[in-house]
Amino acid sequence: MTITVHPEAKALIFDLDGTLSNSLPVHLETWKIVAKKYNFDFDPNIIHEMTGRPTIEFAKRIVEQYKVDEQPEILVRMKQQAFWDAAHLLEPIEEVISIVKSYHGKLPMSVGTGASGKSAEVQLKELGIRDYFDFVISADDVQKHKPHPETFVKCAELMGVEPQLCQVFEDGDLGISAAKEAGMFVTDVREHIVYGDWELTANK
Repeated sequence: MTITVHPEAKALIFDLDGTLSNSLPVHLETWKIVAKKYNFDFDPNIIHEMTGRPTIEFAKRIVEQYKVDEQPEILVRMKQQAFWDAAHLLEPIEEVISIVKSYHGKLPMSVGTGASGKSAEVQLKELGIRDYFDFVISADDVQKHKPHPETFVKCAELMGVEPQLCQVFEDGDLGISAAKEAGMFVTDVREHIVYGDWELTANK
């Protein structure tokens, strides 16, 4: 089954990690770098459960779960730097990016992500797709993160389109909940694409 655009959609909003960018394996490996330094075994299910949340919340979860004697902000800096250094390993999710390219210039498009502004820009530029989007709303741009709908509502506002006429493409449960709460059309891209062995491991 191919990914389609809803016939009533007047604007498109895309999550980033796991939707446009097959970044989850890179996130996993860079969290393992942090885990090695602080002597704990990182559980990949944390990524699966918290996809869409800002990195600081991952770090707080890790400090609490693994009793790490470090400030979460320090873990965030280490993790983000490792991720930026590994950006060349990112791969595009072509099934979703084909939608972006097909509708560029036809419908307004934006990215609504739980990643930091810098991480979002690094990924979009590395994948060569930054110029396809009118707006990028990151974790830095909102007060309430997914599953709160603020990220997607802000995208709609900037594009000048009513929320109920926006279609969101997402891979995370939290983001899907946010899009539904905003009253938007929602496409769960996990039903249409194959991520490879990582997804099988993360969902066990």
